[in-house]
Amino acid sequence: MNGALTRRAWLTLAALGAAGAGARPTTARAQGHLANLAPEEPIAATVLRLAGGRPVKDGAALIRIEMPLIAEDGASVPIAVDVQSPMTPESHVKAIYILAEKNPRPLNVKVSLTPAAGQASMTTNLRLADSGAVRVLAEMSDGTFLTAARDVRVTVAGCAA
Repeated sequence: MNGALTRRAWLTLAALGAAGAGARPTTARAQGHLANLAPEEPIAATVLRLAGGRPVKDGAALIRIEMPLIAEDGASVPIAVDVQSPMTPESHVKAIYILAEKNPRPLNVKVSLTPAAGQASMTTNLRLADSGAVRVLAEMSDGTFLTAARDVRVTVAGCAA
């Protein structure tokens, strides 16, 4: 054969393509409990789910949140978070969570850290649905959580509520 596609082979491929076009893709199963949060879950329930019954302490003295007091556009609100920690194998920040009280899904960001990071800090942009508190949770290596919050006023919503 000279490499040309025969009529029978072409019809077989066309039938397979048509059958594949009708197939629906399967949804990927989310790993862990974070991706399974209900869309309208209140922020208190999200914090409880993340902490899993472990203590949540006031961390305002150790967590620094930098973001504008008034956000002109809720679609892109800059935030910088810094958690004071020695970042040693014995005592370090394992994860930083950012939650927005007024968003349909409060959990916006999760950043995992190791002692190799050297410092527990991050910057990103948030999408905020409405004015309200933005809460930061820092998961420490001993299993405790530190929390701090910052209020921000959004003039134009960044996502549908």
